[in-house]
Amino acid sequence: MGVPLRQQFTVAKYLLQQKLKGNRRYPLVLMLEPLFRCNLACAGCGKIDYPDEILNRRLSVEEALQSVDECGAPIVSIAGGEPLLHKELPQIVEGIIARGKYVYLCTNALLLKKRIDDYQPSPYLTFSIHLDGNRDRHDASVCQKGVFDRAVEAIEMAISRGFRVTVNCTLFQGEGAGEIAEFLDHCNRLGVEGTTIAPGFSYEHAPKQDIFIKMRESKQLFRDVFKLGRGRKWKLNHSSLYLDFLAGNQSYNCTPWGNPTRNVFGWQKPCYLLVDEGYAPSFKALMEETPWDKYGNNKNPKCANCMAHCGYEASAVEDSLRNPLKAAWVSLLGPRTTGPMAEEPVPEYEIPAAPKARPAIPIKAVD
Repeated sequence: MGVPLRQQFTVAKYLLQQKLKGNRRYPLVLMLEPLFRCNLACAGCGKIDYPDEILNRRLSVEEALQSVDECGAPIVSIAGGEPLLHKELPQIVEGIIARGKYVYLCTNALLLKKRIDDYQPSPYLTFSIHLDGNRDRHDASVCQKGVFDRAVEAIEMAISRGFRVTVNCTLFQGEGAGEIAEFLDHCNRLGVEGTTIAPGFSYEHAPKQDIFIKMRESKQLFRDVFKLGRGRKWKLNHSSLYLDFLAGNQSYNCTPWGNPTRNVFGWQKPCYLLVDEGYAPSFKALMEETPWDKYGNNKNPKCANCMAHCGYEASAVEDSLRNPLKAAWVSLLGPRTTGPMAEEPVPEYEIPAAPKARPAIPIKAVD
């Protein structure tokens, strides 16, 4: 796992506290979107189709830090849009670090060389740089040539200056196991701390819809990738059981409250990926008023093919707490790549409803 022991200990301590308090639902990572504006227009992105009056909105430093305090999660993932476009982002990051929280600043890295002096290396700060595969694959994904090379240059610069750096990779239709394995080898050579990797979620508002991988295809793809990865010592920034889930060996329900989202509209229901479900005015309202039982791949067709870590990593972590020996075994041996896959839940929305019984017609006795 590509996560320092210090951070693992902080998260483990937080999880133990939640268990001791008897909390059933609690956040693990706060997804903070201080703006939607971006300097790219990626084919699979559902965040960039807002009108200019929305794209010009920003969370203030005070709003962002209040959200961090409300939520209380030990990790904050700052996403967007492109966060480095936010002029007050250094103050937001500084405030989060001052609270002892770990920050993953997600960026396409096009502005990183220009903005790097606004930040100081810290064990609490990680630049999470988007690379959706090798050069040709990534540049096609972001619909602009040359972005891969600029991102790699920024990665090398940030590492040389003492920053923690990870890679965030989203997989789309048409990628092969050999290609992905080669990309993960390249991430190792770059010297990044770790790589997150997950199949893309089919945003309803994404300009292209034929690029997303179906669930069964995703599981087989990950099995093929992990089979090629034996002995290659990839540093994947995930729990062992989430990787086992990607390989089709675990059957999990989504845990959307594990990664709550705060953006310019408020607290997004139910998760980072579904953008049309409404917003809550506070974190407390989000947790208490969201109809959580309406969501998940067996509950809602919008969730049908989702395997994203923002929904299932928390589920895997919860399973690790209940079954530490299973988690340790998978961590030692890696995900199983052969044999039957875990049974997938039957979508309730595809089960025909039982016909309603017709009301009985009262019959009066005739004298």
